[in-house]
Amino acid sequence: MLAYERHGSGDPLVLVHGVTHRRQAWYPVLDQLTEQREVILVDLPGHGDSPPLVTEGRPVAEVLREQFKQFLADQQLDRPHVAGNSLGGLVALYAGAEGDARSVTALSPAGFWRNNREFAYTRHIFTRACAMSARLGTRAELLARTRGGRNVMYGLLCAHPARVSPDQALGDVRGFLYARPALRTLLAAAEPFDMEIPLGVPVTIAWGARDLVLPPWQAAAAKQAFPFGEHIMMRGVGHVPMTDDPNFVAQILLRGSEPSASIAPIESANKSSTGPAAARAATA
Repeated sequence: MLAYERHGSGDPLVLVHGVTHRRQAWYPVLDQLTEQREVILVDLPGHGDSPPLVTEGRPVAEVLREQFKQFLADQQLDRPHVAGNSLGGLVALYAGAEGDARSVTALSPAGFWRNNREFAYTRHIFTRACAMSARLGTRAELLARTRGGRNVMYGLLCAHPARVSPDQALGDVRGFLYARPALRTLLAAAEPFDMEIPLGVPVTIAWGARDLVLPPWQAAAAKQAFPFGEHIMMRGVGHVPMTDDPNFVAQILLRGSEPSASIAPIESANKSSTGPAAARAATA
C-alpha cells in the first residue's frame, strides 16, 4: 500500500510529487491548501515510504496508473481533484485521461518532449545525479546540512535553493537514495504523454520559467496538446516551484481545483529575481 497523509477538510485534492522526491515536497503549500481542501499527500511506488516499484515486465506507465487507481479506491476517493509536479504531473494527467480525476493541475509535468533525443538532456541530469550520489555516499548528508551544499544539491531543481531547510534537504537526500532503483526504471521507460483527457475535466498546466530539468519550451507542446486548458508560465521559479514560491503555487492549486472559478490573472508573491514584472504570472 502506498504511504500517504490526509490533512484538512473540503473537496479532496490529491498531490503527487516528482521523480526521486517524496510527499513532503508539498509541505510548503500544505497550510494554505488545508484551509479550503482536504489534501491527500501520497508517495509514489519506489519513493518516500512506499514499497519499491515492481513492474514484473509490464509497462511502467501501466503499473503507475494501476497503482494510483488502486490508491484512490483504497482511500475511497471518487474522482478527486489531482495535482502533481514533474512525474506527479504526468500521473495526474493519466488520472484525468482515465476518468479518475475531477480536475487536473500539472506543474512542469513530464511527458511533453517530442522524441528520445529531446529527453536525453533530462535523462543525463538524473543519470549524473545517481552517479554523484553513489560517489558521495553518506557524505551527501553532510552537504544537506550546509548552505553551500544545498545550493549545489538544488541548483537544477529550484530557482532559490537557499530556501530549502536543512531538515528538508536531509530527508530529500535519503529519499533520493531510496528512489534510485525506481528512477532507473522510469528513465528507461520514459515516453511522451499521448492520451486524451475529456473536455469535461478542467486541465491547468503551469510551467516554471526557470525550469532546468524539463525546459520551458515544453510548455508550448503541452498547450498544443491541450488547447482547451489553462496554461500558466510561472515567473521566477524552477522545476520544483513549491519551494520557490509556495504562495503562488497554492493559488494555482486552489484555482485549478475549482473548475467553476473565473479565469483571472494570478499574481506571484515571488519578487526576488527580476522585479515586479517578472513576478507576474503570464497566461500562455
